[in-house]
Amino acid sequence: MGYHVVDPEDVEPTPDRPSEHRSISDYCDLEKMALNVYRVEPGEPLPLAYHVHAEQEEAFVVLAGTLHVETPEGEKVVPEGNIFVAEPESPHRAFVPEDAEETVRAVAIGAPPVDDVRPYEPDDE
Repeated sequence: MGYHVVDPEDVEPTPDRPSEHRSISDYCDLEKMALNVYRVEPGEPLPLAYHVHAEQEEAFVVLAGTLHVETPEGEKVVPEGNIFVAEPESPHRAFVPEDAEETVRAVAIGAPPVDDVRPYEPDDE
């Protein structure tokens, strides 16, 4: 058995990311899901690029602020307390607009924790 009580502030931020990213799954050596905490300032994206997963399901739980997600179907607005879910093969790019008035805090959960991400180019459709 294994249990963890984690203060995200105890987890070192991942270097070279466009927003503050802390990998709880790495910190706890989780093997069956990716669990990440983000603090995103206005004008910053969460992921490194507009992307799509072949197999992974991904969910963003918005703890504070309003998250925006670009999709081929248009922009989705995810208010505090709501969850955005992307199924496999569903391109998305989560971000906070430059004109936003507040920092967004979100938790991202992905399963299985496979490295199946690939860049998505809207012009490719």
